[in-house]
Amino acid sequence: MENPLLLFPQLNISASKDKPYCKVMKPAVKEEPNKASKPGAKQKRNRLSLLLQKPEFHESDHLGKPGNLTKAASVSPEEAVKWGESFDKLLSEKAGLDAFTKFLKTEFSEENIEFWIACEDYKKSKSAHDLLPKAKTIFETFIQKDAPKEVNLDFHTKEVTSQSMGQPLRSTFDAAQSTVYRLMEQDSYPRFLRSAAYRGLLQGRPAARAPLRRRSRSFTVSDFQGVRPDLTVW
Repeated sequence: MENPLLLFPQLNISASKDKPYCKVMKPAVKEEPNKASKPGAKQKRNRLSLLLQKPEFHESDHLGKPGNLTKAASVSPEEAVKWGESFDKLLSEKAGLDAFTKFLKTEFSEENIEFWIACEDYKKSKSAHDLLPKAKTIFETFIQKDAPKEVNLDFHTKEVTSQSMGQPLRSTFDAAQSTVYRLMEQDSYPRFLRSAAYRGLLQGRPAARAPLRRRSRSFTVSDFQGVRPDLTVW
């Protein structure tokens, strides 16, 4: 019997073409598992959704749990009453300072009390060597233009403070601190005393969570000068 390859030579040609074709296709088949292992867009979205559900991304964790100004057991109504005697009395007590700070966070103006606290710490520096780095940090954080927590100071106070940065003294921030103190005393402190959270402390019960307020413009001392009350009788 004759060899079929001799009778049908096209079979030999077809076989020779199929062989290299298979070699070309093999690498493509091997790469498929690698493609499947890469996370798709849908999988990435699912991971992001799970991440956003973690407790540290919730607003309540940043403002304090469960939103009370202070723990009900740590502040008695008698102590809370003393906070209403004067702004200085409020800040002189740790619980009062903490309550006022949390209140300012609800108004997005906590930079004022943070600056005041930083100035108090600055004045307690033990050596002159510590003044320069601390002064630089305070100036860059709260006073210089476009600072991350810039407080509202008049031009003169900001200029005087800036000029003393070359050789800072313990009194370098006194004028700026006094200005911010007066702004809080005249603007934020009265609202704190009228807040539902503070009234709750006076009644000896936990304060309900204060709603977040739209941030209002901080007043300067000049805003109160030359303003005459409206005595019109309707």
